[in-house]
Amino acid sequence: MAQEIGNKNASFLRLVEERTLSMEEKKKQQEALIPYLPKDCISNILVRLPLDSLQRSRFVCKAWYTIINSAIFIDAHLRQSESVLIFLSSIKRESLYISPMASIPPEKPNTISVEVKSLQSECVPVFGLPNLSPTLKSYIQCLEINDGKSKIGEYNISCLGNIRAACNGLILLDNKLKKGLIVMNPVTRKLIALPLGTLYPAHVESYGMALSSATGEYKVVHLFQDELGFIGCETLIVGTRLWRGVNGPSFGLVSWFGCEPVSAIGAMHWVPHIDHSDYVVSMDVDEEKFHTTPFPKSCRTHDGIVEMGGFLSFVTHEEVNQIDIWILKGLGEAWTKQHCITMGCIMDMFPFFSMRMKGDMIFKREEDGSFYAYDFQLQVMTRIEMQNGRFPLSCSFLPHVNSLVSWSSRKGSQDLCN
Repeated sequence: MAQEIGNKNASFLRLVEERTLSMEEKKKQQEALIPYLPKDCISNILVRLPLDSLQRSRFVCKAWYTIINSAIFIDAHLRQSESVLIFLSSIKRESLYISPMASIPPEKPNTISVEVKSLQSECVPVFGLPNLSPTLKSYIQCLEINDGKSKIGEYNISCLGNIRAACNGLILLDNKLKKGLIVMNPVTRKLIALPLGTLYPAHVESYGMALSSATGEYKVVHLFQDELGFIGCETLIVGTRLWRGVNGPSFGLVSWFGCEPVSAIGAMHWVPHIDHSDYVVSMDVDEEKFHTTPFPKSCRTHDGIVEMGGFLSFVTHEEVNQIDIWILKGLGEAWTKQHCITMGCIMDMFPFFSMRMKGDMIFKREEDGSFYAYDFQLQVMTRIEMQNGRFPLSCSFLPHVNSLVSWSSRKGSQDLCN
């Protein structure tokens, strides 16, 4: 009996050894068919994929997942991502745009709600979630511009609040359900809820968001004007729930919040008056101190500031048919004239933003709301056409970049969402 059991065990061990050898042989054959690629080579291939393909590629294997989610890869992808315009499109407006007789369509399929997702991240029970009417929501969409053509990109995300600011792929949204703010990456759909700062009407306040080069943290900057005309300021590091008071600009330096602040050269910048500004007001993101820099000439209604190649640019209408572009490379430095655009009547063309990769300056014409791109190499101004129909009926566009960036790269930050 013992001998029979011993024979069976020996047979079993031989079978296990044969199967193990067979699996090792198959693995060797596969490795021989698929040559080894260094991680740097794989990363250089993956970083060139379209963003939707890149999202799916994370789940091909563990090695790819590790590469795509690394801080080095995310930064490399951000550096070569082109600018888009992010905006809100309400269901009602879009249905009327398609046809005056069309009824309000139902919620788009596979669409998530920012507010519901925020509540779920705070472990609110499913039965406690609000029943939000589709007619109250807006879709978060983007306008992609390429070679004189534009098309609408979809995130399949709806929200109730407005987009207050954007930075490196992150957007700042109103949280209408809990009286606060939400920072979100619409590509990865990660979000974090923030408390509301000092309460003031929208026309006397301004929100901005910027990356601190000293700490690697994203900051929300809130500027507001009280009843006496004094400007207050507070900042919040994304990942915390604490607003900190900051000494604002001196009395009378800022009287208007009509234009969104621009982030460049390590600071946030505001055009302080509605039609006649002789200087730009800037807040150093790291030191949280305010500075004023005189413009080379007075900034008028159709002039403006934009980020251009990492620097702050001042775009001013010198004549009816001439636009000058000045560059500021650092706080405390002088403006240098970089470009001069001379062509037909361009007096009502407002500078909107600069393309990150191609470098074209995008203008918006006041008369009809159309967009134009100026190619500095060819010195040609081209009207941007929609691939399908006309431009979306939206009153507010913000320069944006689709990226994989997260605020939670620093140790100890609180990511509220998986």
